[in-house]
Amino acid sequence: MTEVSPLELAVVVPVFKERDNIVPLLERLDVVLAGVNHEIIFVDDDSPDSTSQKIREIALTNPRVRVLTRIHRRGLSSACLEGMMATAAPCIAVMDADLQHDERILPAMLAQLRQGDVDLVVGTRNAGDGSMGEFSAARVQLSHLGRRLSRLISRCELSDPMSGFFMLTRPFLEQAVRQTSGIGFKILLDLVATSPRPVRLAEIPYTFGARLHGESKLDIMVGLEYLQLLLDKLIGEWIPPRFVIYVLVGSLGAVVCLVLLLLLVRVMHLDLFVAQVVATWITMTANFFLNNVLTYRDRKLRGRALWMGLFTFYLACSVGAFSNLRVAAAARQVGFSWYGAGVLGLTVGAIWNYLVTSIWIWRRSHAAAAERYSQ
Repeated sequence: MTEVSPLELAVVVPVFKERDNIVPLLERLDVVLAGVNHEIIFVDDDSPDSTSQKIREIALTNPRVRVLTRIHRRGLSSACLEGMMATAAPCIAVMDADLQHDERILPAMLAQLRQGDVDLVVGTRNAGDGSMGEFSAARVQLSHLGRRLSRLISRCELSDPMSGFFMLTRPFLEQAVRQTSGIGFKILLDLVATSPRPVRLAEIPYTFGARLHGESKLDIMVGLEYLQLLLDKLIGEWIPPRFVIYVLVGSLGAVVCLVLLLLLVRVMHLDLFVAQVVATWITMTANFFLNNVLTYRDRKLRGRALWMGLFTFYLACSVGAFSNLRVAAAARQVGFSWYGAGVLGLTVGAIWNYLVTSIWIWRRSHAAAAERYSQ
């Protein structure tokens, strides 16, 4: 029987619409990992550009290459976690497919882990001769802000907590993975914030490269998901971060409603009752679409499911508003101050609306149906 050397390294690459970058990335990895028994696991969130199909074609003749295609699931962090748990390799690297991470430092990262005195090696752009490359000044400042905020939850001092380029040992992964949030794009920060013990860390500098093909995934949603990750680590044990975002959307809606009411009564001279109906309807509609884009962005409704969800949202919020008024009136009768009764009524209404919308409107089965309607 021919002896096979044990698997040393797995490189996990989350992808979404990266078809044109697959071949160049594999060519680069073949060069830098020559002599290392490794595998490359792509995790694709069902890209519409046939990224998975491209990888399967390559895997037919390249046994080092595998692909996991996720159906009706989205998110870089959760994709990385699934890829890392799908390998038996003792060392696991995570990197992007867009060729912006310098694959030439992978051997140095592996050598550092082999010494046995660190759990995690991070490719950093903020230490030594590392650099953000062609990042705009605004992007650099945004990254630095994320770095400062990360100190609220991080279990170690990272020079580049926003990095998506790192290598870790399987024992460290096994200790942390079951408590991770799997939210958003910052899986590195998720892991170090979740670790049950201080993380033994090393960093290797590199220069962030330019994207070769495709488009950047960085947008306002990335920032929102980063905020949700921070909230989950800080207060998630007591209050769901999604509920916090839901309340923030509702608070914004309350301000909008008051402004609309002022305009309709003072400027357009509508009857107060009519103005209240119009302002409330507009606010409820705006809140629904904001929640669909922000609060439940991972379960976003589309097509027919979107309009069915809007109708259900109207009904749920109407019941919530009625509950708000009844609870506030009852509290006032038993001696609460007017503002105490108001806060209690608003709290009950908000919790009702959140629970109903989570269970009936944006539950995962509805999100899956929305995906089908949009295709």
